[in-house]
Amino acid sequence: MLLEVNSVSKSFSGTPVLSDISFHAEEGEIVCLLGPSGCGKTTLLRIIAGLETADSGQVRFGGRSLDEVPVHRRDFGLMFQDYALFPHRDVAANVAFGLRMQALPREDVEARTSEMLALVGLSGYGHRRVYALSGGEQQRVALARSLAPDPRLLMLDEPLGSLDRALREELMNELRAILNRVGVTAIYVTHDQQEAFAVADRVIIMDRGRIVQQGTPQAVYCQPASPWVARFLGLTNLIPGRVISLEPPQVDTSLGPIALRELERIAVGQGVTVLIRPEAALLDGEGSAQQGVALEGTVRECSFRGGHYRLLIRHESGMDLAFELTSGAGSLPQRGDPIALALRPEAISLLEEEVHERSPTC
Repeated sequence: MLLEVNSVSKSFSGTPVLSDISFHAEEGEIVCLLGPSGCGKTTLLRIIAGLETADSGQVRFGGRSLDEVPVHRRDFGLMFQDYALFPHRDVAANVAFGLRMQALPREDVEARTSEMLALVGLSGYGHRRVYALSGGEQQRVALARSLAPDPRLLMLDEPLGSLDRALREELMNELRAILNRVGVTAIYVTHDQQEAFAVADRVIIMDRGRIVQQGTPQAVYCQPASPWVARFLGLTNLIPGRVISLEPPQVDTSLGPIALRELERIAVGQGVTVLIRPEAALLDGEGSAQQGVALEGTVRECSFRGGHYRLLIRHESGMDLAFELTSGAGSLPQRGDPIALALRPEAISLLEEEVHERSPTC
């Protein structure tokens, strides 16, 4: 492993901000620190960069402790939400800034600057002033400047946070492609789960200064570690239940008995929370209820969201459930209509029983 963060803790004025944080990053891996505002993501990034000092624990890079290595000797790159570009310099001078600090020959600086501008899709922009660029173009310049000195580790703190939603959607996939093309190891901070899923190889979810789950984006989405994590990821179909059978696997809930594929390390009578992911539902006629879980209710909302429809239904128990149906789902129900759905078992999972409510904020 290239980067190791071992048992790092940090407090400000006696208030804990980070508590026993440990994780690692492999060479060439994009690791995303994901969590609500105030949960300690940026503080952790600043400790790795050397801008803050941990109260306890250690950061190692390439097997070497960074405790005595000053910021300017770590050879790490930083990219922030506000880009921090020099308004009095043109695009090329901004990108070349770190290279000139390395005292490289002029020819090498110019060649590397041109290479980086081509990498981020800004060939021919070298003589433009940064204040004349769009937000997305400024973001690309900031990325090119961060990558130009060939950092051993690139750290990005909410790099797309100041962009509007449409531009953020456009750039998040492109950003991952650029980082992969360069092969740089990256630590990426965001509070946006869609951004994290699009960019990261591995996601580390934080809450109130602690790591509450880590894994691939697919694993985290399909099996959240807790109801809090599920809610933070935007998964709201959480139903309290109790295991009533292991053969076949079955949970009793206010929606009725729900059959699952398998139950691991679960005992009959145990309280659980059932998560039904929004892509679980099939309209009557698209799939057989015999192959899934039958669910009936009344339509409260059916709204078009581009590639899918958002369907909100109310079960007779009074519980509201949200689902996503593909745009080609055929004849869609209207508000107030009764509806029958089949729920795919592979999109249903069990979480720990929720003891108390927690808000996904810090």
